[in-house]
Amino acid sequence: MTEEMKRIKLNALQSKTLMLLQLLARDPDSSTAVPDSEDIRITRLPHGHGNHMHVGDFVVSTKDANGLSNKSVWTALARKGLVRENWDTDIILTPAGVAFTTGLDGRFLATSDH
Repeated sequence: MTEEMKRIKLNALQSKTLMLLQLLARDPDSSTAVPDSEDIRITRLPHGHGNHMHVGDFVVSTKDANGLSNKSVWTALARKGLVRENWDTDIILTPAGVAFTTGLDGRFLATSDH
């Protein structure tokens, strides 16, 4: 981890949102590589049904995903270089966003049973 990445601080909502984006970036049905870069384009955001949503192989509580629709969260992630600034039209996760450790990996380890 670079010294710059160590200085980036995320609040709880920003961390949860970034973790969801990282999960989506790992799912070939939800993302694709951006040609000639190390960026990852998120091609599909999950939709909640009931109290949960499916993110790749994982089940996530919809309350943990409310940052996906929060403009302030996206603006902060872009300002910190974790997503590209055009997030409102094209969701691009930067290499820094892919590599950032949120500390929330254990929160999303339950795979879907349906």
